[in-house]
Amino acid sequence: MVTPQFYAGERNGGWMSDAPPTVDTPWPVALLSAKIKGWIDRLGAVWVEGEITQWGVSGGNVYGKLKDLEQDATIGFTVWSSVKAKLPADLKQGDHVVALVKPNYWVKGGTLTMQVFEMRHVGLGDLLERLERLRQSLRAEGLFDADRKKAIPFLPGVIGLVTGRDSDAEKDVLRNAQLRWPAVQFRVAHAAVQGDRAVGEVIAALKRLDDDDEVEVIIIARGGGDFQNLLVFSDEALVRAAAAARTPIISAIGHEADRPLLDDVADLRASTPTDAAKRVVPDVAEELARVQQARARIGSRVTGMLSVEIDRLGQLRSRPSLANPVSLIDAHAEELGRYISRSRELADRIVERAQQQLGEHLGHLRALSPQRTLDRGYAIAQLPDGAALRDAKDAPAGTRLLVTLASGSIRSTVDAAADGAPATER
Repeated sequence: MVTPQFYAGERNGGWMSDAPPTVDTPWPVALLSAKIKGWIDRLGAVWVEGEITQWGVSGGNVYGKLKDLEQDATIGFTVWSSVKAKLPADLKQGDHVVALVKPNYWVKGGTLTMQVFEMRHVGLGDLLERLERLRQSLRAEGLFDADRKKAIPFLPGVIGLVTGRDSDAEKDVLRNAQLRWPAVQFRVAHAAVQGDRAVGEVIAALKRLDDDDEVEVIIIARGGGDFQNLLVFSDEALVRAAAAARTPIISAIGHEADRPLLDDVADLRASTPTDAAKRVVPDVAEELARVQQARARIGSRVTGMLSVEIDRLGQLRSRPSLANPVSLIDAHAEELGRYISRSRELADRIVERAQQQLGEHLGHLRALSPQRTLDRGYAIAQLPDGAALRDAKDAPAGTRLLVTLASGSIRSTVDAAADGAPATER
C-alpha cells in the first residue's frame, strides 16, 4: 500500500491533521482537492522568466502560455481584466518577459493555472530571435525572391495536400475546393503537423507528392495554432525542401500573427486552408457566368459588325449603277458602237492604202523584172552550171547552153567559126 506523503510534516500546521487515508478509509475527492489547494495556496506569488508562446484575449481577460527559455517546459497563465489594464499595452506572443505569478488551483475543475499580477518586458524571445536570424539568412540566399516563385496553374488536374489526418484543415480544403469545382481531384499525404515527428513527416509527404508527375500544385495546410506549435513550419530543413520542390506550393498554415518561414518561401501564401481551397481552383459558377458574359459580348460584337455591313451593302445597292445595272451598259453601248464603227473605217483605209502601195510596188517590180526584157525579144543563155553567159569566150565550141526566151526555153550547142569566134548557136 502506498501511503500519501504530502501530509507528513504538516501536522503542526493543522491544515492536514486528518488521519492518513487507507483502502478502508479513503479520502473524498473534495477533501483531496481542498488539501491540494491549501498546499498550493501556501506557495504564494513568485517571479518567473520565460517567453510568451500564446496570448489570447477573451472577455477582457488574457489567457496564454509561458515557455522556459532553455528547456521544454510550459505553463498556462491568466491575466484578469483588472490586472491587464496595468500591464504594458504592447505585450504579445513571442515576447521575453518576467512575471509575478501565483499558482491557483481550481477545485471544481481540477486545473492549475498561474494568475499573473505583474508582467514586464525583458527582450525578444529566444525562439523568435532565432527565427528572425534564420529568416534573414534565407532571405539573403534569395529563397524568398519573387522571381523564383512559380505560377499556380489555373485549373490543376490533380492537387496534392499535405495535412494532418482527419484534421479540420483537410476537411476545409477538400470541402471548399469541391464546392467550387466538383470535378477537382486530390492526392492527400497525411503527416503530423506538430511535435517531434512533424518536420520529417511533412518533408517526406512533400517529396512524395513532388515526385508524382500528375500532381500540379501542392497545398501544405494546418488550421492555425499557437506560436510554439507552428515552429514546425519554420524549420530550416522543411523550408529548404519547399524551396527545392519542382511543383508550385501553397502555404496554408492559417495564422496571421505568426507568419512561419514556409509562408515566405511558398509560391503562394493563403491566410487559411479555406482561402487556399478558394485560390487553387476557380469557382465553376463564376466561370460559367464569365463564359456567358463572353458569349454575350461576342454575340453583341458580331451583331454590330453584321449591322454595319448590312448598312454598307444597302448604301452600295442604292447607288444608280447597282440599282439599274442595264443603264450602265446602255450608257456605254453607244460609245462602244462609235468605237467599232471608227475601227472599221480606219481598218478599211489602212487596207486600201496598203493595196495601193502593193500595186505600186508590183508595177516597179514588173518594170525591173527580167521577164519584161525577154518580152522585148531578148534571151538569156545559161551555162551548164546555171550561170548566165555574159561573154562569148566563156562558151567555147561544143558548150551546151540553155536559152530562156520570153516564152519557154531551148537547148543549143556552140559551133566554132572560121575566125575562131563562136559560131551561131544551134
